[in-house]
Amino acid sequence: MRRTPGSKFFIPLALLLGWFGGRAWYFAPAAVEEELAPDFTAVRADGRTFALSDLRGKKVLLDFWGSWCGPCRRESAALTQLNQQYKDELTIVSIAIERDSTAWNRARSQDARSWPYQVFSQSASLKFLNGELPDLYGIKRVPSNVLVDEEGRVLGVNMDLNEVAAAL
Repeated sequence: MRRTPGSKFFIPLALLLGWFGGRAWYFAPAAVEEELAPDFTAVRADGRTFALSDLRGKKVLLDFWGSWCGPCRRESAALTQLNQQYKDELTIVSIAIERDSTAWNRARSQDARSWPYQVFSQSASLKFLNGELPDLYGIKRVPSNVLVDEEGRVLGVNMDLNEVAAAL
């Protein structure tokens, strides 16, 4: 069987595309645009309990992050600015995926994450980011976010913060 000159590149290219496509599929959160965001109940850093459904009437940005995640920490300043600029239209719910609360509390303080909805989601494995809330939303990497509209429907997943501001 005779091969054409381009065929030796086809198989590696197909494998590479398959790898990147599979990776993108695996790391995409499970939240689907236009569907209701899965409701949950959580305890804030101040000890108060809330449900996502309690926040209806305002847009909600679910911000999945970790104190151990460099890109998450760099995003903190932009989230703080977003919170200050749009606090009447947007509620940010930051969900930290951590092994213990010590690093989470230190990072919240250092990064001036002062909005009221700060949640600790304990994970046994930071490699797989397992935990109740990350599993509910299919989160497999951080930073990740889900923008929810006033009626509780998903508006967007993994949006750039400038896109979030434009959606308000």
